[in-house]
Amino acid sequence: MNYKISFLLIIFLGVSFVSVAYGQAVGAPQGVINTNVTGIKFLDAYFGTSTVKMEVGPGDKNVPLTVAMANIGNSDVVGIRGQLFVPTDFISASGKYMPIYADSDQKATAGSNFYLTFFVDIAEDANLKAYPGTLKVDYSRIRESGVRQDTFGFTFNVTGESIVNLKALTPVITSITNNDVVLEISNTGSSTLSNVDVVLENTSTSISSASASTTNVEKVIFDKNHWNVGNIEPGSPKTFSFNVFVPENLKNEPLRIPVKITYFNAHGEQTSVTRIADMYINGLVKPSIYGVKVIELSGKQTIIGEILNEGNTDGLFGFVKLQPVGDSNIKESSQYIDEIEPDSPVPFNIPIESDGMLSFGEHDIRIVVSYKDSMRAEHEISFDTTITISPFADNTDYGSMIGGIIFLAFVIVIGYKLYSKDKIPFIKKGKIPYVSKKIQS
Repeated sequence: MNYKISFLLIIFLGVSFVSVAYGQAVGAPQGVINTNVTGIKFLDAYFGTSTVKMEVGPGDKNVPLTVAMANIGNSDVVGIRGQLFVPTDFISASGKYMPIYADSDQKATAGSNFYLTFFVDIAEDANLKAYPGTLKVDYSRIRESGVRQDTFGFTFNVTGESIVNLKALTPVITSITNNDVVLEISNTGSSTLSNVDVVLENTSTSISSASASTTNVEKVIFDKNHWNVGNIEPGSPKTFSFNVFVPENLKNEPLRIPVKITYFNAHGEQTSVTRIADMYINGLVKPSIYGVKVIELSGKQTIIGEILNEGNTDGLFGFVKLQPVGDSNIKESSQYIDEIEPDSPVPFNIPIESDGMLSFGEHDIRIVVSYKDSMRAEHEISFDTTITISPFADNTDYGSMIGGIIFLAFVIVIGYKLYSKDKIPFIKKGKIPYVSKKIQS
């Protein structure tokens, strides 16, 4: 019987010992004091500070590498000093091959976390990957004499940097018309922008439109203001588009659109930045061609017509060109018309020249109007029509001309008959030499 009791007691003591040993090996949860465990524990290593992680890349100088530790013992820890050993891709801010030290002035209370931050330079040829590191930590425990030292092996990542840029691929838009606008987001860094979300801010359809406006963006109308463009790899930009209507009173002004770009960085943390899409609002030049016909002008068959600008700003350095179409033998020619003002018809007249004898009949022609806007960008419109060339295309009143000739001939005949009978009243003897038709013998 005593044998059985002794056996059970041994089993109980063995189980208790194993439980205590396991608790020492595993350690207490972060922030929880375990009276059976003493010392400090490694938690994490990353570039950044104790509060903010950073994206870093090759060539970055004097960047903070932070190691997070925990005091898992039941006594406060003071006099904490760390020495960091890393590969040769990382250099101490004090110089190559110099030790990298970091001290913590704080008292790490039992169950709390503390941080050691080392400053390093990253080599230009470093890779984006995980690197090994070794940390030696010297510290003292309150109410104990002497210095303790623990050594930890760990890994840390060179993540690369995400650099967000935005530009308008349609930098000039036009007032009193609908504009198709394309914006481009590019990543000029070395890490991926993940799950990129885009919002146009301070627009009439934006949730932030109630905020104070710093631009005229609230005065224009957008058909969309929100997009999810997915992931953006370094060197692989993505675009998104929308339609915007600009009122007439904003012509010749800049348009600055705030764009909020939200994404997940290399650490998996959500980040938001605001970029500005800059555009210029041009006035509208909208010429139309009408009244094209053929007349005679200064003895030359001439094509005439008018140009009407239905926009809200001048077209500059205007030209009208006459171009033959098909087998017409009309030569190409042009006329300078200068400014094309809104709502003021501008006439043009282009004499018709031809290769050889001008062919009578129908001719297919094209009238081309070219001009520049206020940004000195060139534009042109064209108008195709058919004209008829005929001998009477000059609209001369040949009927009246023939009638005049007949009347003149009639007068000459009557005059001759009266003269032959000596009955012309305004010829009197003695005043004008008179010669009788009878020859006196």
